[in-house]
Amino acid sequence: MSDSIFNLDASVRTDLGKGASRRLRREDKLPGIIYGGEEAPVSITLDHNKVNNSADFEAFYSHVLTLNVDGKATEVLVKDMQRHPYKPKITHIDFQRVIAGQDVHTNVPIHFTNEDKSAAIKAGGIAEHHVNEIEVTCQPKDLPEFIEVDIANVEMDQTLHLSDVTLPAGVKSVELGKDDEAHDLAVVTVKPAPKAAETDEDGEEEATEE
Repeated sequence: MSDSIFNLDASVRTDLGKGASRRLRREDKLPGIIYGGEEAPVSITLDHNKVNNSADFEAFYSHVLTLNVDGKATEVLVKDMQRHPYKPKITHIDFQRVIAGQDVHTNVPIHFTNEDKSAAIKAGGIAEHHVNEIEVTCQPKDLPEFIEVDIANVEMDQTLHLSDVTLPAGVKSVELGKDDEAHDLAVVTVKPAPKAAETDEDGEEEATEE
């Protein structure tokens, strides 16, 4: 993966408003904003196609990015992205500043691994994913691009919860930090595959008796 997806050029935007944003989009420019920390929010303009290409990579959403705003480097995280309802276009993007020494708060995607080695799945089970990302806090240097959840040893009808997931060093689950069992969310369950409906000799499905 090229590091170029984590480095974007931008310029300060002074022409604000819906009309100005529409003009920018027609020129393949993307309006955005940087906020957070003690500095005031800054409206910016980016190259739409560069951002759109970078956004194809999962790591773009959980990696600390470098925005070069008129030559000044600022470390940020993607916090929100608005897309056109039917065109493959991004219409606005929000970035949050990353402050050295301060924890970041973001969602990190889950990679489910070793389904092909799971005895329960080989026996006909299906892995039902309840969540696809975990909300975490950590220092910027400790932020992982993804979190692995190994299901090789998950048994049939067993559910893994957040408390069963091994997080990287320095990374904490926001939900588990609430100290309530209700926040120990289900992550994945291995369940028996649904049985196909039985058919009679005429090819019609038989009703299941109550």
